Amino acid sequence: QVQLVESGGGSVQAGGSLRLSCAASGSIFSQNAMGWFRQAPGKQRELVARITRGGFTILADSVKGRFTISRDNARNTLYLQMNSLKPEDTAVYYCNVLPPGSWGQGTQVTVSS
Repeated sequence: QVQLVESGGGSVQAGGSLRLSCAASGSIFSQNAMGWFRQAPGKQRELVARITRGGFTILADSVKGRFTISRDNARNTLYLQMNSLKPEDTAVYYCNVLPPGSWGQGTQVTVSS
């Protein structure tokens, strides 16, 4: 089972940037597609970005052109570069294998206007 630890969240003003990291334990990281999810207060968790084992990426329309997902299989680490942040990006961000297994604690991203 993969254990996941998200980091890199924080508070920024609209238009700012953050880079999230997800450290994964377990040798199956490189064998799985991975995704970044987010959950805003009062809303369901949603998938915002996914990446295949080989590096093919798909982004939700709401973040396309602003967010970039990448992975380093040698370091068992997943990244989410977030640029041009908007207040509606405020949420707790989680990483997970696809389909999702157990969840980590997530990292809070807060964007003020």
